[in-house]
Amino acid sequence: MAIEHFHLTADWPGGRNAVGSIDAGQLKTDISIPEEMDGPGIGTNPDEMLLGAAATCYIITLGAMLERAELPIASMAHTSEGRVDVTNGVFTYKEIIHRPVITLDAEASNKQMEKAQKLIEKAETACMISRAIQGNVELTLEPTLRRTEKART
Repeated sequence: MAIEHFHLTADWPGGRNAVGSIDAGQLKTDISIPEEMDGPGIGTNPDEMLLGAAATCYIITLGAMLERAELPIASMAHTSEGRVDVTNGVFTYKEIIHRPVITLDAEASNKQMEKAQKLIEKAETACMISRAIQGNVELTLEPTLRRTEKART
């Protein structure tokens, strides 16, 4: 068994509405509470980073699975939405909705389309970040799977 290590350092001057910074190697940015939560809204915040981690893990996992299945991918795009409940001043990350848009080549068979649909669903449970937050944050998929249009002659 191999254990991978990831490291992050943070600089925080103190106080709720301060602006700090993080450095995680390739990720270097300012951090603060978002404006929507009455913060300064400078740089990124934990809500965006959790959404970003879940979204990038999902789409990278899906891309790898589709590639291994040798499906004729024409394009992949993805959006995600995070929903945070604020009740009595308590912030709770409730749901992440992934909206992948996968387009296979026009010649993709029905069997290949079915395989792609299964992998779209399976990628959510295979993603390490999804597994880490499972049971705490609801994960929802709203995928779009289509074929490119055949060229007209």
